[in-house]
Amino acid sequence: MFGKLFKKTDFKQLMANGAVIIDVRNPGEFKGGAAPGSENIPLAAIPGKIKQIKSLEVPVICVCASGMRSGAAKAQLKAAGVEAYNGGPWTKMLKYLD
Repeated sequence: MFGKLFKKTDFKQLMANGAVIIDVRNPGEFKGGAAPGSENIPLAAIPGKIKQIKSLEVPVICVCASGMRSGAAKAQLKAAGVEAYNGGPWTKMLKYLD
């Protein structure tokens, strides 16, 4: 019944296809721990970085502490034409990294 409504994102496949992880927490949170290889761009800075992010031409997985800020970042990026996904908490991404 909800199969199409709650489509599961294949983060492992996205990473294999060259996706980048953008951590939208503030720098202090990021310094306290982050997914290896992730880039820290705080949520408030996303609008000013959209052109740069778009130029990467790869899928973007947004992460934060709980999934709220990463969801907002995903929405902003998708509205700008970026293939973006909400990865939720950054700790969730650890299992998808080699």
